[in-house]
Amino acid sequence: MGKVTVSPAGVESTHYPSGQLQSAGRKVGGQRDGPWRFWHRDGVLWSTGTYNKGVADGLFKWYAANGVLRQQGRFVKGVQTGLWKRYHGGTGKLFDQGRWEDGKRVGVWKTYTKDGKLKASKTYKPK
Repeated sequence: MGKVTVSPAGVESTHYPSGQLQSAGRKVGGQRDGPWRFWHRDGVLWSTGTYNKGVADGLFKWYAANGVLRQQGRFVKGVQTGLWKRYHGGTGKLFDQGRWEDGKRVGVWKTYTKDGKLKASKTYKPK
């Protein structure tokens, strides 16, 4: 990691050694708190998400190096919850989707081919 700066508004920014922005968001008591953004070395957005006292809490999105959405899902107090979707590498086409409950897969999870056809379906039962 390169340079770390803090704006007058309290936003901390980290930079790659090249000077390119690496991450930005607020810290409270040394922990991430609120919305954060992260970038690839070339400046393309890598991920966004919200933290509460250093713990993932809210919607997170991850992007491929070409800027296309790669995965999205929600955390509640650091635990995967609700509908999650992943996409075929850099295409934006759905790869799989399903629900998480208390950090475990539940219900029907579907996987798709690159041309959008249903490839597989599997049911997970809560334990």
